[in-house]
Amino acid sequence: MTAVTAGSARPRGMTKEEKKVIIASSCGTVFEWYDFYLAGSLAANISANFFSGVNPTAGFIFTLLGFAAGFAVRPFGALFFGRLGDLIGRKYTFLVTMTVMGIATFVVGLLPGYASIGIAAPVGFIACRLLQGLALGGEYGGAATYVAEHAPQGRRGYYTAWIQTTATVGLFLSLIVILGLRLSMTPENFAAWGWRVPFLVSILLLGISIWIRLSLQESPAFAKIKAEGKGSKAPLTEAFGRWENAKIALIALIGGTAGQAVVWYTGQFYALFFLTQTLKIDGTTANVLIALSLLIGTPFFIVFGSLSDKIGRKPIILAGCLIAALTYFPLFGWLAQVGNPTLAAAVKNVQATVTADPATCGSLFDPVNVRTFTAPCDIARQGLARATIKYTLVNGPAGSPTKVAIGGNDVVIDAKFAANVTAAAQAAGYPKPDDPNIANIAKTGLNGQLILMTGILLILVLYVTMVYGPIAALLVELFPTRIRYTGMSLPYHIGNGWFGGFLPPTAFAIVAATGDIYSGLWYPIVVAVMTLIVGFFFMPETKDRDILTYDDNK
Repeated sequence: MTAVTAGSARPRGMTKEEKKVIIASSCGTVFEWYDFYLAGSLAANISANFFSGVNPTAGFIFTLLGFAAGFAVRPFGALFFGRLGDLIGRKYTFLVTMTVMGIATFVVGLLPGYASIGIAAPVGFIACRLLQGLALGGEYGGAATYVAEHAPQGRRGYYTAWIQTTATVGLFLSLIVILGLRLSMTPENFAAWGWRVPFLVSILLLGISIWIRLSLQESPAFAKIKAEGKGSKAPLTEAFGRWENAKIALIALIGGTAGQAVVWYTGQFYALFFLTQTLKIDGTTANVLIALSLLIGTPFFIVFGSLSDKIGRKPIILAGCLIAALTYFPLFGWLAQVGNPTLAAAVKNVQATVTADPATCGSLFDPVNVRTFTAPCDIARQGLARATIKYTLVNGPAGSPTKVAIGGNDVVIDAKFAANVTAAAQAAGYPKPDDPNIANIAKTGLNGQLILMTGILLILVLYVTMVYGPIAALLVELFPTRIRYTGMSLPYHIGNGWFGGFLPPTAFAIVAATGDIYSGLWYPIVVAVMTLIVGFFFMPETKDRDILTYDDNK
């Protein structure tokens, strides 16, 4: 128990054993995040290969949902593996989760496409995503708990912050591998087979991760309560069947991880989605900019984790939610103005209207893409949204036909509506694909436009580090050792798996329903404000809580 109790009087440097724990736990978790985020980074290629039997927009939404499927089951993985972790130990549980993750990722790289096996391709892909989600549901809680239970009193924020870097480092690693492949082969070869290589490489990472983790010993805090016979015999019942513990989990979710999750995914994944799908910036440029911002911003996880040991977990996390909610609209507006100034100007200056009888216009909110729109009003609005054209809905007389106008010119709603909309929009001032003002690193190099965009993205990443750096320490300290793995894993994975994981398709659906390219930001803003309010009034501050004393009191 030296690693848990030593240094309680004053901070000290890491011991050799503690460094080994952090490195081994972090490296394994980095590889798991790498595996998990490949699907998001290669969404367009996955859509083209596994969902090629549907139209491109629907295929992309299906890909996002396949990505989200991995998030949907993460809470169930948290329950299953969290219970195992509190019953048999931390070490062996996250060895199992790592193996499941690595094999599922490898299979995605081998899976034939839609052209070869038809519907079995998307079914197989989503099945692999579900397995990845289950594995990740058990991995993170185990790694964070394991490191925290080795940390000395007063240093848990700093120690667990290294685990907090792993999600971003995993994303960064996936982007670097993808960029290296894109730059080393032709676009045709990458689209045909090169995109599979990052998935196949995961089998090597799996072998390295297992070798690293086999050298670890069980958590001393868990070993102590096990030896004393104080371990929980029913972790799920104790963690969520008793109101005093279930209440803590609920507060941790609404007042902590929900807001943290939407800030995390907005600053990294929705930013990438916004660059490529909304601003029409090529994938290589977008990935380079995101990678640069992550490279510069990642050390701040450690900064804010360490700072939370001094001023508390709660004020840093809630401040991150507040600042993000206040600045998302101006930052994304600035990003559009810099990255695609022609589009930003057109959104402001080009008038696009849909004039229709209100009775003929339905809701376009369709995050799971199961609806078929047949009414001219709905077809018109959906087509405009797909083309990233901001429109205004004007109420027409009862029984009047739907009319679309862009820049004062009428657009006929027929079988060629999408092409007609694109032509009319470009004639009115919207950018063409070869617009020289659109950011493109292959054509210009790392110029002032791209550097400024990297700076904006870095601000978004800093928000991520504020909310995410201290969250592991907070969650660990909320629950006693005997139910810690189970107790912290569920609110974390509901927050990040559901509130965060479903952010891309939800935000995309909101944009499609409103016609405003920025309206998807309302989702993370509302959730962040909810967390700010609930966390401020109900979340306890835990930085001075001693794990062993807390165990004894419980």
